[in-house]
Amino acid sequence: MPSAFSHAFAAVALGKTYTGSKMSWRFWVLAAGSAAMPDFDVLAFGLGIPYESMFGHRGFTHSLLFALFWGLLVVWCEFKQVVRFSREWWSLFAFFFVATASHGFLDAFTDGGEGVGFFVPFNGMRYFFPWTPIEVSPIGVGSFFSQRGWIVVKSELVCVVLPFAVLWLAATLWRWAVWSRIKLKRAEALEPGSETASKS
Repeated sequence: MPSAFSHAFAAVALGKTYTGSKMSWRFWVLAAGSAAMPDFDVLAFGLGIPYESMFGHRGFTHSLLFALFWGLLVVWCEFKQVVRFSREWWSLFAFFFVATASHGFLDAFTDGGEGVGFFVPFNGMRYFFPWTPIEVSPIGVGSFFSQRGWIVVKSELVCVVLPFAVLWLAATLWRWAVWSRIKLKRAEALEPGSETASKS
C-alpha cells in the first residue's frame, strides 16, 4: 500500500480538481480521512484474521462496495445542510466515493502484498494492475525510518504525489483560463460601442 500521506494527498488533489470553490476545513479532513480509511483493516492482523480473508487487509474495506457505503455515510451525516438527492448532494457523494475508492486503485499499483478485493463480497479475488510501479509501503510508522522506508518515499513521490500534483495544477490552470476568458468577454461587452454597452 502507499502510505497514508500519499493516499490523503491524492484525495486533496482530487478535491481541488472536483471544485474550485473555497471549501471548509471539514471537507478537506473528510476527503483525506476517506482516502486513508480503508487501511483501518490492518487491525485484522491483531485479531488473527487471515490476510486473504474477505475481512483481511485489502479486503472488504478496499472494495468498491465499501467506497459506495462510506461515500453515502459521509454525505448523509456530514452535509445535512445540502438538500438530499439534489445535484450538489449527488456531486458530493460521487466525490467521496471516488476519494475512498482511490485507495484501492493506488494499492493495486503496488509491487507487493496481496491484491485488492475490488469486488468483495461478491467476488473474493484479489487484483493487481498489470503495471505495478509503486513500492509497497511497510506497515508501521517506525519502518519508514530505514533505507527501505526511503525507497518507498521516493517511489510515492514519483508515482503518486507528482501525478496528482500535475492533475491539481492542470485543474487550477484550466479554471484560471476559463475565468480569464469570461472576464475578457465581460470587458469586451462593456466597451463603448458594443451592443451591450449601448443598451445600458
